[in-house]
Amino acid sequence: MILAELRESLGARARDWAKAAGAPLPADLPITVPPPKMQADLCLPWPLAMAKAARKPPLELAESLARSLTGLIVLEDARPSPPGFVNLRLSNSALCANLKAVTLSPQDYGRDKGGPARQVLIEFVSANPTGPLHLASGRGATLGDCLVRILRRLGRQASSEYYVNDAGNQVERLGLSLHARRHGQEPPEKGYQGQYVTDLARSFPAEADSWTPQRWQQEGIKALLATHREDMDSFGVSFDRWFRESELHVKDELKSTLRLLQDRGMVYEKEGAVWLGTSGAAESEDDKDRVLIKAGGTATYFLADIAYHEDKFSRGFAQCIDIWGADHHGYVPRMKAAIAALGHPPESFQVIIHQLIHLFRGQEAVKMSKRTGEFVRLREVVEEVGRDACRFFFALRTPDSHLNFDLELAKKQSSENPVYYCQYVHARICSIFREAEKQGLFGPDLPLPGPNGSFLTSPEERALLLKIAWFPEVLKDCEKLLSPHPLANYILELAGLYHPFYEKCRVVDPQQPQVSRARLLLCAGVRDVIAQGLGLLGVSAPEQM
Repeated sequence: MILAELRESLGARARDWAKAAGAPLPADLPITVPPPKMQADLCLPWPLAMAKAARKPPLELAESLARSLTGLIVLEDARPSPPGFVNLRLSNSALCANLKAVTLSPQDYGRDKGGPARQVLIEFVSANPTGPLHLASGRGATLGDCLVRILRRLGRQASSEYYVNDAGNQVERLGLSLHARRHGQEPPEKGYQGQYVTDLARSFPAEADSWTPQRWQQEGIKALLATHREDMDSFGVSFDRWFRESELHVKDELKSTLRLLQDRGMVYEKEGAVWLGTSGAAESEDDKDRVLIKAGGTATYFLADIAYHEDKFSRGFAQCIDIWGADHHGYVPRMKAAIAALGHPPESFQVIIHQLIHLFRGQEAVKMSKRTGEFVRLREVVEEVGRDACRFFFALRTPDSHLNFDLELAKKQSSENPVYYCQYVHARICSIFREAEKQGLFGPDLPLPGPNGSFLTSPEERALLLKIAWFPEVLKDCEKLLSPHPLANYILELAGLYHPFYEKCRVVDPQQPQVSRARLLLCAGVRDVIAQGLGLLGVSAPEQM
């Protein structure tokens, strides 16, 4: 991978340069994309970061850094630029060598071999088993599943988990609501009112008429959880573990977690209740203390959540990432305070909050589901527009941005639809290879050639070569930002760069076999990177459309 090799080479040269400049090298050495007017491939802003410590003008440092980079094989040029940048141009031969490496092993492209092999647990969706999964769960599922896939590609030990709240008042109310609806009665106060409750209650066999509310609770959870599993399977999401809250109670983990907090001096009693005393702690992000055990002796949901997270750490996970909906925003500070109270470092626990989805059909807002009368089910949208469109649309935006989802746009088979636009490029390249085989330019006995930069020199070809080289860096951006949106937008940009290449550079040309086969290699690189990128997003890469 050319940029990884370049970063290593640059680091070695930069250490000598920094020593000569009389200042320590900054810990963060970013490599950025310069503005188009610079006519460069990469940009190093390092002299600007060094200037104050070195007590030298940044442009002078940029000039000395550019000189120190002379002779690096992968570089064609290194030039200083005001006020203190070094602009780099990569050699065509190095870009083509990177291209060939991609086509030889697409499934390994982007792996961060020197990166941390830490164990990461990502918990997402975790909807209460008291109703169907709604559309927002699809956004959380996309975020979590994509991150797990991307982290695994990078070489991290990432696991996925779905937390099932199958204990407490909510599931008790579900049982009472089902029992009431089965007998033609109104659900109790704070019970569940949706049409799905009535439909579910009526779906059970005749013997259910004699079930107790507790039996209704058990069967209701079982049935609704089965629909959650079905919805996640159809959405292309699998979990390493479905962790039930009831497991914590069976193993008395709430009590053991409470003892741990007591031993650490983090709890106290007041007015007959047991409290977590974190508001006065220097490292606490919560502004007040929270009840763990109510005056009547009942444990709160908060204590169960703390016990669940302690269980995560006890299983050996060094980093726990939770993905929550917008309505849980206020819960973040208290959970962070609880993690600190358990003695875990702050960076070991992170929360991603994803914002709401506003559903449209063209210009008209879709307010509710016709089936439930309350909310839009994920299953309904997937059935209408398909899994690929859902996942790609969800992945395109940052988690903290509100998402306007247009059902009509998601179904369009045109370049207006971003997922169709990307998939179409992949399918078009596959058709090019079929034609190339007919013309005798490619086949089982005629594999793709080795890299030859002399045949790929046009601006359109170079733009594709450089974009392909950025793929590993994009995956690292996803890890850093804890979001798949850099990858989704990268695929869209790569597909956009392919169109001018396709218009200006004839690929299948028996009259110029060497040029044609070199361009086939470039097409293969684009095809493979798009396929790998879409796969990491849980989106298909069709060969025909």
